This record gives sequence, C-alpha cells and structure tokens, in this order.
Amino acid sequence: MKRILFTIALCGMTLIAKSQTASVEKSTYGIQTGFLGIWAHNESKLTNSIALRTEIGFDSGIWGGDFYDGTGFLMTPVITLEPRLYYNLNKRVKKSRRIDGNSGNFISLKTSYHPDWFVISNTDNVSVISDISIVPTWGIRRNIGKHFTYETGIGIGYRYIFAKQAGFSENEGEATANLHLRIGYRF
Repeated sequence: MKRILFTIALCGMTLIAKSQTASVEKSTYGIQTGFLGIWAHNESKLTNSIALRTEIGFDSGIWGGDFYDGTGFLMTPVITLEPRLYYNLNKRVKKSRRIDGNSGNFISLKTSYHPDWFVISNTDNVSVISDISIVPTWGIRRNIGKHFTYETGIGIGYRYIFAKQAGFSENEGEATANLHLRIGYRF
C-alpha cells in the first residue's frame, strides 16, 4: 500500500512540475539577414508572453529599368522598436515543442524609422527621404539547431514620409506592407 501511495505521489509531483507557465526569454540577442538587408536585435522580456524587440540594421533596395542607366543598389540604416506578443507558448510546451530563443507565433506592432544619415550605394548622389512606419504584423519564429533561427512575418500598416526635407511642398502618408523572411544566428 505504501508503494502505491508513493508512486501516486511521484506521478502527482511530475504533473505539478509540468504545469509551469511557459515564458519568453529574459533577454536574447542575435543577427538576421534576409533578401534585402541585415539587422542586429535584442528581445527583452516584459511579461511571460510579451517581449520588446529593438533592432538596428540596414534595409536595402534595388532599382532599374528603362528610365535608369543600369541597375542600382542601396543600403540605408533603420531603427525598429517592436513589442511582440508570443501567443502560443503554452500550446507549444504542451506538445513538447521548443520555445527557447522565443520560438513561437507572434503578433506585433512594428515601428521603423529610416533616418537620412547616410546611404551605401553603387550609384553616386543617392539619398533617402526619412520615414516612419507602423505596421501590425503576424509572424512565426522557429529554431534550426541550437543557435540558428528562421523567421517570417506579414502585415499591412501606415508609413509617414518626411518629404518636406527633400524640397517637396508637403509630407505624405501612405499604406505600406511588411513582408519578411529572415534567417539568423542568436547568441
């Protein structure tokens, strides 16, 4: 009888230990690259399911066609602040899937600023007009091994362009999209 009670008690402790709430990591750093850019980021824990992502990097662009002599390429700095809600962490833990490195599905409010500091380009006299964008985004992040990750996201939002600084009569606002596919390394 004592053995049966002892076995039941051990099983009960195992169930209690398993029922802990899943949480994002306290802080994680990494670099990512995609088709048009390279970025360094940090995600800091705000709550068990919300992390604040700060990012600095370079967004890139390519242009060409009948109106241009050849094809142009540019890289311009971007600063991003993005609160992310990882909404399926508990479900992933219950299915014995990984959540390290904040691996999971998320919704976020991606806020990006492109300053007119400098431009790296294969063409002379290229500049960018500063803008700020706010894009609600849905995405996923998954791990590949211990340090590598991939991430994809999609969203539609609003972009405000500071056109007066470039000599236009007024600033402009327009709809913008965020579509990204990135592979990265986390430290």
